Amino acid sequence: MKTRLSIAGLLIMLGTFNLRAQFVVTDPVNLAQSIVNSANEIVQTSSTVSNVIKNFQEVKKVYDQGKKYYDALKAVNDLVKDARKVQETILMVGEIADIYINSYQLMLQDENFTLEELGAIAFGYSKLLEESSNLLLDLKGIVNSSSLSMTDKERMDIINGVYVSVQHYRNLVRYYTNKNLSVSYLRAQKKGDTQRMLALYGNADERYW
Repeated sequence: MKTRLSIAGLLIMLGTFNLRAQFVVTDPVNLAQSIVNSANEIVQTSSTVSNVIKNFQEVKKVYDQGKKYYDALKAVNDLVKDARKVQETILMVGEIADIYINSYQLMLQDENFTLEELGAIAFGYSKLLEESSNLLLDLKGIVNSSSLSMTDKERMDIINGVYVSVQHYRNLVRYYTNKNLSVSYLRAQKKGDTQRMLALYGNADERYW
């Protein structure tokens, strides 16, 4: 019963995607809701601003506002095993946003990308973030009245399925980032300017070039 209540507490937040929290709270439910809201707002902002630089400035503003919830949810430790898995799934959505913002702000300084390419890259990031955030909707079924007859195994099967899917998107975002960096590296190599490119990205994964 404790396991089911803990999971339910974390998942109730999935019912109202359009609300936006205005303050930091210690309740994992509200923290999780804020992370999902932030991810959705980043996606929405990415699709409504046409200028690449202005677009990113607005997106980063949303990200900075939401990061406090991501950091706070990471610090929550007193959860039972099943609820911990839900927490990790939600945090991976925040991590995808983190990879997007931190990598893309460096790409904006990279002379090896055109503005058109930067726009396309941002679109790719926002779509991957949107898809991973949408996967959390599958967790809503756990707290619906029709789910009260679910066994613990059925409940965990849903949680594990969503966890694996979001993890796949998280890994795909990492791969997407590295492949874009490999394009920059090849272009820098042709110009004999690889050192500046490597200095810009610091500890980027060099396996892709």
